Amino acid sequence: MKAVVFHEFGGTEKLRYEDVPEPIFGETEALIRVRGCALNHLDIWARMGTRGERVPMPHISGSDISGEVVKAGRLVKKWKPGDRVLIAPGVSDGTCEYCTSGWDSLCESYRIIGYETQGGYAEYVSVPANNILSIPGGLSFEEAASVPLVFLTAWHMLSTRSHLTAGETVLVWGAGSGVGSAAIQVAKVMGAKVIATAGSDEKLDKARKLGADWVINHRSQDVPAEVKRLTNGMKANVVFDHVGQATWEKSMRSMAAGGRLVNCGVTSGGKAEIDIRYVFVRQFSLMGSYMGGLGELLKVLTFFEDGRLKPVVDSVFPLSDAAKAQSRMEKSEHFGKIVLKI
Repeated sequence: MKAVVFHEFGGTEKLRYEDVPEPIFGETEALIRVRGCALNHLDIWARMGTRGERVPMPHISGSDISGEVVKAGRLVKKWKPGDRVLIAPGVSDGTCEYCTSGWDSLCESYRIIGYETQGGYAEYVSVPANNILSIPGGLSFEEAASVPLVFLTAWHMLSTRSHLTAGETVLVWGAGSGVGSAAIQVAKVMGAKVIATAGSDEKLDKARKLGADWVINHRSQDVPAEVKRLTNGMKANVVFDHVGQATWEKSMRSMAAGGRLVNCGVTSGGKAEIDIRYVFVRQFSLMGSYMGGLGELLKVLTFFEDGRLKPVVDSVFPLSDAAKAQSRMEKSEHFGKIVLKI
């Protein structure tokens, strides 16, 4: 089969479109004909060697996968050839105390498909049958591939971690990213008011169309000052951050008393200073978030059935142009998800 593979860490020039063996699947797994695979920053971190010890080499990236069931192992009863499916990106043992309480991503054996396993930048992929889900609401393969990781992450951050409630205000950094565009929609489904940031007027317009109540250009405007102005001095109850170092201090200054900052990534770097006195006086909560549970993803998918959540597809590239697709992501030229069509 054809796949995009890297054999060593480095830039996009390390990505090779080549022939590789078709994956083997076990008795509790299935072989999926990949039709769509959406990019994530995990793909870039994997290629660059960030925490490279977790990446099996040579490596095929791709965590957000949609396609059709080709074959299934003998113990797999639910799925049959031709079923249109998407893949839940997190693999866990399913039996530990974390898995059974819905906190799959805290499982000791938790792995992300396409990061710690071989992924969907390929014509075929083998996955555990427990990770296979039906595509909701008649979505296309490209749309379905744009859903799992970012909407699961946004739901886990806003609902499970920060307990966002109706009427509260949330500041969403980087609305043009996949997880940022998902967060705007999830927050609106939960009845919150949304302040979204982006680096261009075009992206701000798209954020408004997704439901953002207010928008801020984080390149040309003072975000904390604008948040204070827009909320009549109240500031944001929740800050949704996936940027890290570049936004951390501004996030702290944008939070209301008793505010919650929830973070799932560090695309700008992972080092930041905190004045602890400010944290306890203002009674802030600082929370980390990593993926989410299968039950949460099943909940999220119901909102695609009734159209309350919608995939945001920025652009579609053929598999052979995976390097160009990753370059677009690295340059932050996208709004929503970049998808490989296989």
